[in-house]
Amino acid sequence: MVGDTELWLTMWFLRSPMVFPDHISVYHKLSTAPGETDALLLDVIILSELHQRPAARIYEDCALYDYRIGKKAAMPQWMTKVFEETRRLQEEAKTVNSKRVWGLLDRVRLLETESWDREGAVEDMGGGR
Repeated sequence: MVGDTELWLTMWFLRSPMVFPDHISVYHKLSTAPGETDALLLDVIILSELHQRPAARIYEDCALYDYRIGKKAAMPQWMTKVFEETRRLQEEAKTVNSKRVWGLLDRVRLLETESWDREGAVEDMGGGR
């Protein structure tokens, strides 16, 4: 049986209902650099392929646990290096793609200026002549 709290959590995370035959894509991004905390913090977005929009945003807090000794474990050096490289690549991609977006916005603004913001510009409402 689903309690009120569980139902609320379900409604909180799902922005749009996903039903078969919908497919999803799940993307993770490192929230913090490895080593800043004792956990791996991830931002997650779940995209609905059917609706072509985000279905949920999730924040994951992952910890390494050693079951032999029964407590949290430190991240091995090799794993820290891999996550540091992943974080560097994410930041690099963010910079490159932000520049591309700003370039597109500049081009759109230029087109708007040339067509709409000129003297005597009139909007064509599509009426027959």
